[in-house]
Formats: sequence, C-alpha cells, structure tokens
Amino acid sequence: MTSAFLTLDRIDIRILDILQNDGRISNIKLAEAVNLSPTAALARVQKLGSEGFILGYEAKLNPDLLNASFVVFVEILLDKTTPNILDDFSHAVVQYPEIVACHMISGGFDFLVKIRCANMEEFRRISGQVLWQLPGVKETRSYPVMEVIKESNQVNLNFKTKPKK
Repeated sequence: MTSAFLTLDRIDIRILDILQNDGRISNIKLAEAVNLSPTAALARVQKLGSEGFILGYEAKLNPDLLNASFVVFVEILLDKTTPNILDDFSHAVVQYPEIVACHMISGGFDFLVKIRCANMEEFRRISGQVLWQLPGVKETRSYPVMEVIKESNQVNLNFKTKPKK
C-alpha cells in the first residue's frame, strides 16, 4: 500500500470506481452517486487528477470493426541487458503503434510485447520490419491469441485494507 492511498477516503475511491467504469458520466450524475454537491464532486475529481490518481480519459474502441482484432504476445530476449541497450530498446518500442503494450519482465526473457494488427500476414510483416529491427533483439517467441477471455485496463479498487473515513 502506498502512502498516496492513505489520502483517499471512501468517496474518492467511489469516484475513481465510477469514472473508470464510465468516464463520460456527467458531473451531476457523479455527484448524485456519491452524495455530494456538483461543486464538491468536481473539486474532488480535479484534485484526484492533479494528484495523479486519474491519468486521463479515453474511449474503448472495437478492434473487430477497425481491422485490428488479431493479437499476438511476443517474448523478446535481448543479446545484452546493459542499461544503454535497455534504454535504446525502450525508446524504440514506443515509436510503433502496432505495439500496444510492452513490459520489462524478470525471468527467461526480457520483454513481453503485445501486438494488435489485422491478421497473421500483417503480423509477419511487423515481426520482420519492426520487432527484429528493435535494438538488441536476439530472440523472439510469438503467441497468437486464439480467443480473448478477459481484457481490462481497470484497477481493482476492492482493497483488503480499509480506506480512511
């Protein structure tokens, strides 16, 4: 538990939960849901934003309708893991919109990358023209997704510890 969590009360947590489920809720409806005046609710949302709890708002798009429903996870092993190679790789990977997620991993490989594209043919192109051109790549292992069972960017706000009252 971070010390920042200690600054949240139940109303703040409720506001965060509502907003991550419906970022377009009106301030009036949000205020009603948390039993505050619209002015007080707006002040809390602004404070949560300025303190970094709310990073932004975005629409969730339908990849099936946008020709981007093919997902592949790729393990990437670098030839070296020196600070400059890691930095070069990290700076390069953010340049490619096809790479929708990249995580540095501890274990048998260095990075786990998530690619979203149209189909296997497009992934083969991305593999050769993007992944293998990234700095320091020694080896890759690809895992095409057959079916998405669950996918969410939401943060679990059901903490084991109780927030301040």
